[in-house]
Amino acid sequence: MEDPKPLPQLPATPAGKVVAVILMGFLFAGLIGNIWFASTTGSLLPHAVSRAGILDGTVSKELASRMADMPIAADAARAQRALGWLTLHDLGPRVRQGCPGWLFLRDELNVYADGDRHLATRAATVAAVQRELAGHGVALLVVVVPDKSRSEPQRLCSLDRPASLNARLHDWTSRLSGTGVPVLDLSPALHGVPGDAFFRTDTHWTQDGAGAAAQAVAQRIRAMGVPLGSSKPGYRVTSKPPARRPGDLVRLAGLDDLPLTWQPTPEIVASRDYSHEAQAASSADDLFGDADLPNIAVIGTSYSTTSDFVPQLALALGTGVGNFAREGAKFGGAARAYFASPAYAQTPPRLIVWELDERDLQSPLEVDDTVAVPQPRATDSGTPHVESSTL
Repeated sequence: MEDPKPLPQLPATPAGKVVAVILMGFLFAGLIGNIWFASTTGSLLPHAVSRAGILDGTVSKELASRMADMPIAADAARAQRALGWLTLHDLGPRVRQGCPGWLFLRDELNVYADGDRHLATRAATVAAVQRELAGHGVALLVVVVPDKSRSEPQRLCSLDRPASLNARLHDWTSRLSGTGVPVLDLSPALHGVPGDAFFRTDTHWTQDGAGAAAQAVAQRIRAMGVPLGSSKPGYRVTSKPPARRPGDLVRLAGLDDLPLTWQPTPEIVASRDYSHEAQAASSADDLFGDADLPNIAVIGTSYSTTSDFVPQLALALGTGVGNFAREGAKFGGAARAYFASPAYAQTPPRLIVWELDERDLQSPLEVDDTVAVPQPRATDSGTPHVESSTL
């Protein structure tokens, strides 16, 4: 058999030469960036370089992480994201587009291995928390926010939501109800919103969606018979003119630095402003703040910190509501922080509203999913002491 003949060498085209020059320039800029980064940080390599770390990939992983933090790498990533959107309407790994103008978080559509086991573990954690709180005279109401892709199926168009996710909410509420934990699925309330319950380019609910949720939660709280206390909501509501509202999904897709005309179509939203007003003291207790302490505390995710959900809940109940939700918190983030805080240790509420979002129920378990409930114990000196039992 004859040796294969080499392919003919074609002359370089002008376009090929331009691409080669651009590539060489990019590689040279990367080299200069690496040298500058190493000179400012001391070294690109991890501080503890070992043979085991090299063999198991730890060193290369940390090196890649450090290089990804370089300014040139971040700029290149932003340029790549912008080019992908402008040419292919690609939104990156975390965002998906449904109908024109409607964006969805990819996490809502994930089907996780062992998802049912993760959900069952979280349900058992909530049940244990509820038992601990009941022993201290504190009631618990679990409120679950459905996925945007579940609540707005008519906005998905060609975007597919896996059928295996359909039973997720029912499984969650059934497990909690079976253990005696009060739980509220907000799906019916959000379906009844006259307009959009969720923003088009944001993962969160609109102000009207949050208002419908607040009314549903208030109705359930009243049915539980929890004493609401004498504190006042203390909010002044004023209408605001329509204005552009940036969406967090546009930012997550890495497109927020593009000119507005190149970004996904922004939303123009008319909203209401809820300004908190201090109440005048009417008694000696008021002067020391005792009468104005709310009996209800909200813990949860960014849904409770956006669209004025807590102010609308306070107005629906006619009493003050403490907001201890946290941006970026998932299942147990806000709960862990609140139970470990002086706010809970010194002034425990009569009711805790634990707001959760559906997409976190089956996701892989994390450290923050282990929630610790304080166990108050008085010392000999009379000073309260808090121990924690891990659930």
